[in-house]
Amino acid sequence: MILRDADEADLPVVARILGEWVAETPWMPKLHTAEEDLWFVTKLRHEGRMRVAALGPRAIDVMGFLVRQGGEVLALYVASGARGRGIGRALMADAMQASPEGGLWTFQANAQARGFYAAMGLNEVMMTDGENEEGLPDVRLEWSR
Repeated sequence: MILRDADEADLPVVARILGEWVAETPWMPKLHTAEEDLWFVTKLRHEGRMRVAALGPRAIDVMGFLVRQGGEVLALYVASGARGRGIGRALMADAMQASPEGGLWTFQANAQARGFYAAMGLNEVMMTDGENEEGLPDVRLEWSR
């Protein structure tokens, strides 16, 4: 597995990974088109540092991505066929190594993500009733070394 900074060629694959996660998550509202997903990940790449995990050097090899601004993780998604293979763990470890403390938000309904982050050593520190675009209750998680 290769961890590297994303480039422009990676963005359609990254957008597809995001869109597929939304499409296969029953409790997640489907608010955006594939074109809007591409716009969103392009914007994320310009706002923060986007790292991809890939099985090879080409964009088609990308299996997951993480975007962060300093210690704040803005997005972490892994392709459905690649989950459970250490890709999310590698991306998250990379982000945590880059910043001695940080955090992220995830949806309260996302039990799989909450378990993953707990296993990575993050602590749940706050919950909201859904102050986000999706209107779903979320949870704040943080780490500190």
